[in-house]
Amino acid sequence: MAELILKSGKERSLFRRHPWIFESSVERLDGRARPGDTVIILTPDGREMARGAYSPSSQIRCRVWTFDPAETVDDAFFKRRVATAVGRRKALPELAGQEGVRLIHAESDGLPGVIADQYGDTLVVQLTSAGADKWRKALVGALVQATGCARVYERSDSEVRTLEGLEKVTGWVHGEAPADGVGILENGVRLGIDYATGHKTGFYLDQRENRQLLGKLAAGKSVLNCFCYTGGFSLQALKGGAASVLSIDSSGPALARAQANLALNPGLPAERAEWQEADVFQALREFRKEGRSFDLIVLDPPKFAPSAAHARRAARAYKDINMLGFRLLNPGGFLMTYSCSGGIGLELFQQIVAGAALDAARSARIVRRLAGAPDHPVALDFPEGEYLKGLLCQAD
Repeated sequence: MAELILKSGKERSLFRRHPWIFESSVERLDGRARPGDTVIILTPDGREMARGAYSPSSQIRCRVWTFDPAETVDDAFFKRRVATAVGRRKALPELAGQEGVRLIHAESDGLPGVIADQYGDTLVVQLTSAGADKWRKALVGALVQATGCARVYERSDSEVRTLEGLEKVTGWVHGEAPADGVGILENGVRLGIDYATGHKTGFYLDQRENRQLLGKLAAGKSVLNCFCYTGGFSLQALKGGAASVLSIDSSGPALARAQANLALNPGLPAERAEWQEADVFQALREFRKEGRSFDLIVLDPPKFAPSAAHARRAARAYKDINMLGFRLLNPGGFLMTYSCSGGIGLELFQQIVAGAALDAARSARIVRRLAGAPDHPVALDFPEGEYLKGLLCQAD
């Protein structure tokens, strides 16, 4: 097994159990290692600290599998890690009865580069690192054993794979496509899952509890759902008794899927739903000119800042969209606003939203801070895992 020797002082992050080793932290590699091979990680004075997956093409040169240098990384290792992750979800009462659950959340479950979402009896996995890619067979086998699911679809088509020197991979790796498609029941709403071409693994499970909260707030209100994607927030608003729900997205196919999801729920008042294909920024400006306003607005935009290097430019976009939201909000209304950009921390996001309210000449207060669902944990030694943050604000 090859040995990865760290530069002096660069072992400190490993003492804090952070799982990433950057190229700039590596002194040298003794021995030969192919992409995804397990290497022993040593301090400059030769102490073994961990074992990780080597990735010669990535700036993250190594991702730690285990901080126990005596632990063997083999099929049994992945069976244990997967079973532990699945067991954690079973221990959470909020997830009881949920058909859509994230079972593995990458580094926060001790499996860097591994995402696994369960939709009923179908698993969708995404492998984004060289190490995860190398152990595909072991991971799939461990997931099937731990869950008993009938099929596994791989959605390893993220752009992150190119940084690892990996080609995109999609398709069934266990079982076959179900004849009647893949769907889930989430808090009383039926949803179809586009596992093959939809965003991420087909759906945003991280917003599950936030969608439920929106439904509780929506009774009798006019709701505007921006960047609605396949309508998860919109359908919960209808279920909660919203007087009207206007949903906007720039993607025609996403809106078609959203309307198909509404059709799956004949008990919901479809006549209260309106769907609009448009650029959200432009649409909100037009609403302002028309004098329109809403009681409850959801802003759940795509990732504006993929890294901290993009934070300044992204901050302008977040401020603009939130300013427009505040200007369209009725007195006493709620703004539910989010950022999924890892480069924008919660403190900065709150500052941006505060600045947006100021520019909109609105007074508002934070009613609740929002985050990802409990099946998307954040390891204390990996704060980068906290990508989703949100605020529920009420305006005067």
